[in-house]
Parts: sequence; structure tokens; C-alpha cells
Amino acid sequence: MRLGIFGGTFNPVHHGHLLLAKAAREQLKLDRVLFIPCAQPPHKSPAGLASGRARLAMIRLAIRGHPAFRASALELSRRGPSYTIDTVRALRRRWPTARLFLLIGQDMLGVRWRSWDELKRLCTVAAARRPHARPPRRERGLVWLAMPQVDIASSEIRRRLRAGRSIGHLVPPAVERYLRRHQLYQGKVVG
Repeated sequence: MRLGIFGGTFNPVHHGHLLLAKAAREQLKLDRVLFIPCAQPPHKSPAGLASGRARLAMIRLAIRGHPAFRASALELSRRGPSYTIDTVRALRRRWPTARLFLLIGQDMLGVRWRSWDELKRLCTVAAARRPHARPPRRERGLVWLAMPQVDIASSEIRRRLRAGRSIGHLVPPAVERYLRRHQLYQGKVVG
């Protein structure tokens, strides 16, 4: 099996996430892509982070109709910061013969990863270019995904919701309905 591992805050999940997962699935010939929301991001402040339950629910709504995509609560069930290496090790134990691909945005190449060298031994890192990012760096064990440049950020979606602006062009309709029904990011309630 060829398994894509797509982690992040997904705060909230949006069309850019889905586009990256679709591009990776096609180009890397992935059998499955796991969307894994983190419990506690090690490189971001948890302020304004919707509950894990809410983010997982939105992912499930967003990937409905995509049979190769799955939502996983793996990181939500662990305490403390969500380190990708722990997730990859757990997935390696569960699927010892699978070929693993870590899917990331180019911006994530600028953060400090725990056990980066081990991560690159356990899986192929596949990165998608981000608009307005520096030119991609060349690095062994790194695969670049070709995909349209979509400038969508979860932070912009949260700002638009707080301002009462439209987000329909940024997220799937079911995710927008969930966000509005639960009034996420529209005030102090975040989950």
C-alpha cells in the first residue's frame, strides 16, 4: 500500500488542503491519504484552535465523496504536542510494509522538525509549493508536487468569519455550514 500522511491543524480544513491531497494522490499513486489533525501543534500557539472534535468533524465533511481519503484521530488521542515522528512511527507499526509519504506545504520546510532525518528514512517527504514562498530548496529525499498555486490560508478564513464575510469559495459547502452552525471562529467560542 502507498499511504499519504497529511497532518496539520486544519483550523479549518479548506480547498487548498483538498487540492494538495488530490495532487499527491494522483502524482504519487497513493492508495489512501490520511488527514490527521494535531492535538497540540508544537510550532504554533494553540490560541484560537478549535477543538479536536470539531476539526475532525470538518475534515470528515470535507472528504466525504473521496473514497481514498480518510480522517484519523491518531494525534488527538495522544497527550502533549503532536510530533509527526510519533505519528509516522505508529503508522509504520500498523502498516509495516506500506510505503509512506509525508504530505506538507512548502511553508512547513521552514519549521524545525523533531527527528527530521528519521522522518526522511521512514517516509518520502512530498511538498507542495505555496504562493509567495521562497524558491524551493533542493534536498535529498524531498519530492515536489506539481499543483495549481492556490492562496488559501486557514487564518484568512478565520478572519473572514470574524468579520462576517463570505467563505464559500474557500471551503467545501458542508464545512461552511458546520462553521456557521457551531459559530466557530466568530467570537470567543472555538469548539
